[in-house]
Amino acid sequence: MPEGDTVWNTARVLEKALVGEVLTRSDFRVPQLATTDLSGFTVASSGSRGKHLLLRLVKQDRELTLHSHLRMEGSWRTYRNGERWSGRPAFLIRVVLKTDKAAAVGFHLHEVALWPTAEERRRLDHLGPDLLGDDWDPAEAARRLAEKPDVTIGEALLDQRNLAGVGNLYKCETLFLSGLSPWTPVGKIDDLEKVATLAQKLVANNKGRWTQTTTGSLRRGETSYVYGRKAQPCRRCGTAISKKDLDDRVTYWCRYCQGGDQAAGLP
Repeated sequence: MPEGDTVWNTARVLEKALVGEVLTRSDFRVPQLATTDLSGFTVASSGSRGKHLLLRLVKQDRELTLHSHLRMEGSWRTYRNGERWSGRPAFLIRVVLKTDKAAAVGFHLHEVALWPTAEERRRLDHLGPDLLGDDWDPAEAARRLAEKPDVTIGEALLDQRNLAGVGNLYKCETLFLSGLSPWTPVGKIDDLEKVATLAQKLVANNKGRWTQTTTGSLRRGETSYVYGRKAQPCRRCGTAISKKDLDDRVTYWCRYCQGGDQAAGLP
C-alpha cells in the first residue's frame, strides 16, 4: 500500500540508483510533459513529503523538481542498464529516466509534474506535518485535526492537510490500537496528539522495509490487526472484523473493541 513509508522507501531506491548521476535520456508518457528532455541534468537528491515523491535535478543554473504521486497503483522501479524492465506491463510506463549506469521507470504514476525547485515549498505548503520528515510535530497535527470537530476521525486522519503520510491501512490500524470507532467525531476525542503520535510511530516503524506491519510480525496473514481482515476474528476479542465504506474509502474495524455500530449504520 503506497503510504508515507512506501514513498519514503521509494525515494531511497531512486537515491541509490540516480543521485549524483547525469541523465542521458528522459521519456515522459504523459501529455503535459511529452516533449520534455531532461538530458544533461544531474540528479541532486531524492526525497518525499507525505505521499509526494520529489526528485530534484540540476543543470548549470537551472533547478527543477520532478514530482509524482503513487496513489494506489503507482510505483518506481530501477534497473541496471541492459536489464529487462520486468514486473509491470509496458503500457503502464509513465516516466523513464536513464543514466550511464541505470534506468528508473515510473509505472502508473499520478500527478506527474515538473516544477522549478524554488516553487516546491509553496506547492506543498498545504500539507500538514510530515510523519517521516524533520517537521514532524504531533501538537501541530493535533491542532489541525481539531479545527474540524464534526468530521469523523477516520476522514480526518486521511486528510493530508492535517498530517502527511497516513493512508487507509494506517488509518484503520491506528484507530483500532486507539480503541476509537472510525465514525467518532474529532471533537469527541480527548487526546488527538496521542492518536497522531501513534500514527507516526506505526508509519516510522516500517521505514526501510517493504512489508508493512503494525503487529510486529512479518509473517503473511499476521501483519495487521484489522486492515484487510473482514470476517476474520479480532486478535483481541475474537469478534469478526467489520468492513464498510467511510467517505468512499474502505474501513476495517472491530465492532466490539472500537464500537461505532450506530454511527456506521449497522444493527
